[in-house]
Amino acid sequence: MENKNLIQKSIDTVRVLAADVVQKANSGHPGTPMALAPLGHLLWSEVMHYNPRNPEWANRDRFVLSCGHACMLQYSYLYLTGYKITLNDIENFRQLHSITAGHPEYGLTPGIEVTTGPLGQGFANGVGMAIAQQYMAKRYNRPDFNIFDYKIYAICSDGDIMEGVSAEAASLAGHLGLGNMIYFYDSNHITIEGSTDLAFDEDVAKRFEAYGWHVQDLPDINDLEALSVAIRNAQEETGRPSLIKVRSHIGYGSPNKHDSASAHGSPLGKDEVRLVKENFGFDPEKSFVVPQDVLDFYHKAGQKSSGNEDEWNELFKNYKNKYPDLAEEYELISSGKLPQGWEEKLPVFEPGEDMATRKASGKTLNAIAEYFPQLIGGSADLSPSTNTVLEAYQSFSAKNRDGRNFHFGIREHAMGAVLNGMALSHYLIPYGATFLIFSDYMRPPLRLAAIMKIRQIMVFTHDSIGLGEDGTTHQPVEQLIGLRTVPNMTVIRPADANETTHAWRVAIEHKDGPVAIALTRQEIPVIDQNKYANAKNLEKGAYILSDSEGEPDIILIASGSEVHLILQAQEELKKNQINARVVSMPSWNLFDQQTAAYKEKVFPKNIRKRLAVEAGSSIGWMKYTTDDGDVIGIDKFGESAPAEEIMKEYGFSIENIVKKSLALFSKNI
Repeated sequence: MENKNLIQKSIDTVRVLAADVVQKANSGHPGTPMALAPLGHLLWSEVMHYNPRNPEWANRDRFVLSCGHACMLQYSYLYLTGYKITLNDIENFRQLHSITAGHPEYGLTPGIEVTTGPLGQGFANGVGMAIAQQYMAKRYNRPDFNIFDYKIYAICSDGDIMEGVSAEAASLAGHLGLGNMIYFYDSNHITIEGSTDLAFDEDVAKRFEAYGWHVQDLPDINDLEALSVAIRNAQEETGRPSLIKVRSHIGYGSPNKHDSASAHGSPLGKDEVRLVKENFGFDPEKSFVVPQDVLDFYHKAGQKSSGNEDEWNELFKNYKNKYPDLAEEYELISSGKLPQGWEEKLPVFEPGEDMATRKASGKTLNAIAEYFPQLIGGSADLSPSTNTVLEAYQSFSAKNRDGRNFHFGIREHAMGAVLNGMALSHYLIPYGATFLIFSDYMRPPLRLAAIMKIRQIMVFTHDSIGLGEDGTTHQPVEQLIGLRTVPNMTVIRPADANETTHAWRVAIEHKDGPVAIALTRQEIPVIDQNKYANAKNLEKGAYILSDSEGEPDIILIASGSEVHLILQAQEELKKNQINARVVSMPSWNLFDQQTAAYKEKVFPKNIRKRLAVEAGSSIGWMKYTTDDGDVIGIDKFGESAPAEEIMKEYGFSIENIVKKSLALFSKNI
């Protein structure tokens, strides 16, 4: 180790900085950064491989702060080691337009790998990151060429460990034997309400041993030598994920708030901050002080670590000469470009047969899989029902790292968070699948994927009361509108097999946020593209599927399985001398991004009579139907019955669509 006095001074600088910054913001969490400064010191000065000049270096170690409220620890070390964060940025912690937000945000702050905050999410994200490394290592590493050998280092708190998503993810990580994960469990015995023993007294070490983790227990986080030995032990354990339990003291160095809940989520107070500075030998009259020798020490550590990328670049250059095909494949995929001609493999389904869109999805997925080695995924124990198995490929497991089929188990919450971690590799295009009703279990990771604008694809089948006999608990009603309201999320509910094909095309091409594809369990007709508009128009979100011979009197709008109903209703209305335009609207999100001219083409302002039909909540449809329109939707829960019976009972029939349409013409009489 370096000079002990300088090391201690460096650690204490981070502690004082945390106290100062939170005090100035009058908001934040000073106690945990003060407690964890020794661990942060070791990670950024000795342990991790990273490059402040290039935070996106492909083989960098990943750091995840699952307890995101302790972000002043991370911001401090990013600043000190030379990332593009200034002391002024640090001082503007939690302020408007600052890059140092109240919890770490991916894409906002250089060096932040993932947006964390909701406890447990970062824990599970790290599992996805570890999976990505293992898959890429198996595909690209060769003897003497360890192109991808990075590790995932994460800090999690008592709160993270209490959250159920961590249990799901830890179980999966142990089962898969992800030995590239080194997690630090900060056991400080404090939560917002007080001591953890108010609600939590389990033996976490034994729990993780039962999950199949390698576990070490350190009684004092300030013992740098013991902490270093534990990290080396964890690095040498390659067959199991590692958990290092470290006992820390929240608010360390604060005379009156040491080991106190009041040090967790509130400023220490001006008088207490003065005492902290005096305790560590700093001038109590000065704030935001970073001694030059401390800055030089950490800058040197950052510069030294950046040399790892220089070595890696030379290694990759030689690798490229020896394995040009693999190198070319990796460079193409990591650039975000798609292989030429892949769209030609998209299946085209002929009319004359009925096919569930979940089945069409499975056929599409298997048709394009060979073109996308980065396309991997699975389901939460529902692959036979969601049709998400890649038939030509094996399963990813502890013994088979190049398998492309994932078995997440009945762990929807963890599946979503793990997929986020996989997507953050900037290589994989991960997908997951479950029933639409269980998207409720996944809302936190779906929301975070949308915040980060990362590419994650979700296949949600059994998308309506049309799933039938499983009944109320399994029939989604409010889920579609709930997902549609999430900013940056694209929800697609295709009308038939061919729209499903193009839903996958859009999902593969989309790079600016997660995509959710909602699919039917029940079989529905394949729409004749020789008679009606081409399903490729799905990319616009809504399009004129079938127009009237003359000026339309009414516009019928639907998504998914209800589109074929409004096509038939169009024919019935014609018998009543009413010209109807049929609009397939698989994605509100995509349609809202179109030009005003295109929107006017589909929904002319002068055609006020409009009827929307969807087997889900009616909320939101009036945006497209106007005041002279109506909606056939569902604003109550379903019930157990065969699909055809319940759909008719709830108004999803040609007869009811015609009746509702005719009623619009009697409104103004």
